[in-house]
Amino acid sequence: MAAAALGASCSRAESPPVGVGGAMGDTAEMILYKSRFAITDRGMRRAEVEGDSTYFFNDNTRMVILPLRTRFFNSSGVLEGIVTAREGTYDTRLATLEARGDVVMTAIDGKKIETPFARFDQRLNQMSTDSSFVLSEPDREVRGIGFVSDADLSTVRVMKMISTKSMRVAIPQ
Repeated sequence: MAAAALGASCSRAESPPVGVGGAMGDTAEMILYKSRFAITDRGMRRAEVEGDSTYFFNDNTRMVILPLRTRFFNSSGVLEGIVTAREGTYDTRLATLEARGDVVMTAIDGKKIETPFARFDQRLNQMSTDSSFVLSEPDREVRGIGFVSDADLSTVRVMKMISTKSMRVAIPQ
Protein backbone atom coordinates (compact mmCIF):
# COMPACT_ATOMS: atom_id res chain seq x y z
CA MET A 1 0.00 0.00 0.00
CA ALA A 2 2.84 2.42 0.83
CA ALA A 3 4.57 1.57 -2.46
CA ALA A 4 1.37 2.32 -4.42
CA ALA A 5 1.00 5.70 -2.69
CA LEU A 6 4.67 6.50 -3.30
CA GLY A 7 4.36 5.57 -6.97
CA ALA A 8 1.24 7.69 -7.37
CA SER A 9 2.86 10.72 -5.77
CA CYS A 10 5.96 10.46 -7.98
CA SER A 11 3.95 10.40 -11.19
CA ARG A 12 2.43 13.87 -10.63
CA ALA A 13 4.25 16.90 -12.05
CA GLU A 14 2.83 19.36 -9.49
CA SER A 15 5.07 21.63 -7.47
CA PRO A 16 5.28 21.06 -3.70
CA PRO A 17 2.79 22.95 -1.51
CA VAL A 18 3.92 26.34 -0.28
CA GLY A 19 3.15 27.47 3.28
CA VAL A 20 0.90 30.50 3.69
CA GLY A 21 2.73 33.51 5.13
CA GLY A 22 6.28 32.22 4.60
CA ALA A 23 8.75 32.02 7.48
CA MET A 24 7.12 34.88 9.37
CA GLY A 25 3.71 33.23 9.12
CA ASP A 26 5.17 29.93 10.30
CA THR A 27 6.56 31.43 13.51
CA ALA A 28 3.83 33.95 14.34
CA GLU A 29 1.62 33.27 17.33
CA MET A 30 -1.33 34.85 15.54
CA ILE A 31 -2.00 36.45 12.15
CA LEU A 32 -4.68 39.06 11.48
CA TYR A 33 -5.73 40.26 8.04
CA LYS A 34 -7.04 43.79 7.45
CA SER A 35 -6.18 44.81 11.01
CA ARG A 36 -6.64 48.16 12.73
CA PHE A 37 -5.73 49.10 16.28
CA ALA A 38 -5.21 52.24 18.35
CA ILE A 39 -2.16 53.40 20.27
CA THR A 40 -3.37 55.21 23.37
CA ASP A 41 -1.80 57.35 26.07
CA ARG A 42 -3.73 57.56 29.36
CA GLY A 43 -6.94 56.75 27.53
CA MET A 44 -6.38 59.22 24.67
CA ARG A 45 -6.05 57.91 21.12
CA ARG A 46 -2.61 59.04 19.88
CA ALA A 47 -2.38 56.90 16.74
CA GLU A 48 -4.40 54.51 14.62
CA VAL A 49 -2.41 51.72 12.93
CA GLU A 50 -3.64 49.70 9.96
CA GLY A 51 -2.18 46.85 7.94
CA ASP A 52 -3.20 44.29 5.37
CA SER A 53 -1.45 41.59 7.47
CA THR A 54 -0.37 41.75 11.12
CA TYR A 55 1.84 39.05 12.65
CA PHE A 56 2.02 38.74 16.46
CA PHE A 57 5.13 37.52 18.33
CA ASN A 58 6.57 37.40 21.88
CA ASP A 59 3.30 36.73 23.73
CA ASN A 60 1.55 39.24 21.47
CA THR A 61 3.79 42.14 22.59
CA ARG A 62 5.48 42.60 19.19
CA MET A 63 3.46 43.09 16.01
CA VAL A 64 4.78 43.18 12.45
CA ILE A 65 2.40 45.10 10.17
CA LEU A 66 2.50 44.79 6.36
CA PRO A 67 2.14 47.41 4.85
CA LEU A 68 2.04 50.03 7.59
CA ARG A 69 -0.46 52.91 7.53
CA THR A 70 -0.58 55.10 10.64
CA ARG A 71 -2.51 58.26 11.48
CA PHE A 72 -1.27 60.36 14.42
CA PHE A 73 -3.56 62.55 16.54
CA ASN A 74 -2.85 65.39 18.98
CA SER A 75 -4.19 65.55 22.54
CA SER A 76 -7.43 67.11 21.23
CA GLY A 77 -8.00 64.21 18.85
CA VAL A 78 -7.17 66.22 15.71
CA LEU A 79 -5.24 64.48 12.93
CA GLU A 80 -1.58 65.61 12.96
CA GLY A 81 0.10 63.44 10.37
CA ILE A 82 0.18 60.21 8.41
CA VAL A 83 2.99 57.66 8.11
CA THR A 84 3.12 54.93 5.47
CA ALA A 85 5.77 52.25 4.93
CA ARG A 86 6.19 48.82 3.41
CA GLU A 87 6.54 47.31 6.90
CA GLY A 88 6.24 48.32 10.54
CA THR A 89 6.89 46.81 13.96
CA TYR A 90 5.02 47.90 17.07
CA ASP A 91 6.49 46.82 20.41
CA THR A 92 4.04 47.28 23.28
CA ARG A 93 6.73 46.76 25.95
CA LEU A 94 9.00 49.50 24.56
CA ALA A 95 6.10 51.66 23.31
CA THR A 96 7.82 52.08 19.93
CA LEU A 97 6.57 51.87 16.36
CA GLU A 98 9.26 51.34 13.73
CA ALA A 99 8.57 51.93 10.03
CA ARG A 100 10.81 50.38 7.37
CA GLY A 101 10.95 50.61 3.59
CA ASP A 102 9.83 53.66 1.63
CA VAL A 103 8.71 55.51 4.76
CA VAL A 104 6.68 58.66 4.01
CA MET A 105 5.60 60.99 6.82
CA THR A 106 3.10 63.64 5.77
CA ALA A 107 1.90 66.50 7.97
CA ILE A 108 -1.45 68.20 7.58
CA ASP A 109 0.26 71.46 6.49
CA GLY A 110 1.91 69.72 3.50
CA LYS A 111 5.39 69.00 4.91
CA LYS A 112 6.69 65.58 3.95
CA ILE A 113 9.68 63.49 5.04
CA GLU A 114 10.84 60.47 3.06
CA THR A 115 13.34 58.03 4.58
CA PRO A 116 14.08 54.30 4.56
CA PHE A 117 13.54 53.99 8.34
CA ALA A 118 11.82 55.92 11.14
CA ARG A 119 10.89 55.23 14.76
CA PHE A 120 8.02 56.67 16.78
CA ASP A 121 8.63 56.69 20.54
CA GLN A 122 5.26 56.87 22.25
CA ARG A 123 6.73 57.89 25.63
CA LEU A 124 8.46 60.94 24.08
CA ASN A 125 5.79 61.48 21.40
CA GLN A 126 8.45 61.92 18.71
CA MET A 127 9.58 60.54 15.37
CA SER A 128 13.28 60.02 14.66
CA THR A 129 15.76 58.34 12.34
CA ASP A 130 19.50 57.99 11.97
CA SER A 131 19.07 57.27 8.23
CA SER A 132 19.15 59.60 5.25
CA PHE A 133 16.00 61.64 4.61
CA VAL A 134 14.45 64.27 2.38
CA LEU A 135 12.23 66.93 3.97
CA SER A 136 9.95 68.65 1.44
CA GLU A 137 8.08 71.83 2.25
CA PRO A 138 6.24 74.18 -0.11
CA ASP A 139 9.21 76.61 -0.17
CA ARG A 140 12.28 74.39 0.42
CA GLU A 141 13.82 70.94 0.35
CA VAL A 142 16.28 69.65 2.95
CA ARG A 143 18.44 66.53 2.61
CA GLY A 144 20.21 65.16 5.62
CA ILE A 145 21.09 62.23 7.84
CA GLY A 146 19.18 61.83 11.09
CA PHE A 147 16.35 63.91 12.52
CA VAL A 148 14.07 64.16 15.54
CA SER A 149 10.56 65.57 15.16
CA ASP A 150 7.10 65.69 16.64
CA ALA A 151 4.31 63.81 14.84
CA ASP A 152 3.05 66.88 12.94
CA LEU A 153 6.58 67.78 11.72
CA SER A 154 6.27 71.31 13.13
CA THR A 155 9.63 71.01 14.92
CA VAL A 156 12.28 69.06 12.99
CA ARG A 157 15.82 68.92 14.41
CA VAL A 158 18.31 67.81 11.74
CA MET A 159 21.36 65.88 12.95
CA LYS A 160 23.50 66.30 9.81
CA MET A 161 22.57 68.61 6.93
CA ILE A 162 23.63 67.42 3.48
CA SER A 163 21.98 70.06 1.29
CA THR A 164 19.14 72.50 1.21
CA LYS A 165 17.35 74.04 -1.70
CA SER A 166 15.04 77.05 -1.39
CA MET A 167 12.37 77.75 -3.91
CA ARG A 168 11.89 81.15 -5.53
CA VAL A 169 11.42 83.97 -3.02
CA ALA A 170 9.60 87.15 -3.98
CA ILE A 171 11.51 90.26 -2.90
CA PRO A 172 9.33 93.35 -2.46
CA GLN A 173 10.41 96.43 -4.43
